[in-house]
Amino acid sequence: MQTRRTFTLAVLAAAAAASLAACSGPYTLSADVKSFGTWPSDRAPLSYAFERLPSQKDSQRQSELEDSARGALERVGFKPAADAKTADVLVTLGARLSAVEYAPWDDPLWWRWHAGVGWRTGGPWRGGGFRAGFGWSPWGPSSLDRRYDREVAVLIRDRASSEPIYEAHASYESISPGDGATLVALFQAAMGDFPKANPDLHRVTVQAER
Repeated sequence: MQTRRTFTLAVLAAAAAASLAACSGPYTLSADVKSFGTWPSDRAPLSYAFERLPSQKDSQRQSELEDSARGALERVGFKPAADAKTADVLVTLGARLSAVEYAPWDDPLWWRWHAGVGWRTGGPWRGGGFRAGFGWSPWGPSSLDRRYDREVAVLIRDRASSEPIYEAHASYESISPGDGATLVALFQAAMGDFPKANPDLHRVTVQAER
């Protein structure tokens, strides 16, 4: 019995270590992207400055969005301007996070409602097995019943004319709300088409860093 208990603890410790290791380092994120605009073919990306809407003024959240988007803008050739008055373009950012609760019958691979005898799958720490009877699963709601949808938007305007010349949106759905690294990756995906535009919904994959 002691040997079995020691073995079980060792397995759990190894699993915990693997889980922690998986939470850091590079990973791949695939986002759904749409982009719009008529960026001039002979115009190189020059200097940029962020522009905030009235509702975004003095917002710590907006500062975090701007920090998350800097790398994506500079990756495609933009350079930060000294101030908005001297910038070649002005960039406005937006982001949203929404959570959706799924009914148990939305996805037959994750059954929670059982009639008769059926296979149950409860996630990596819940185990699986057969259950007879009729009724709601004893595990109840879990994170597997909820999906998170994150979306970022980038609008680039010509500073001199105030005309919008490029717009991009990127969205990503997962079972976790994500973090700052997710935002960085989403902005990279949003700018993945630049300077071309592709208004059809398409997938862009980027390498992200936790």
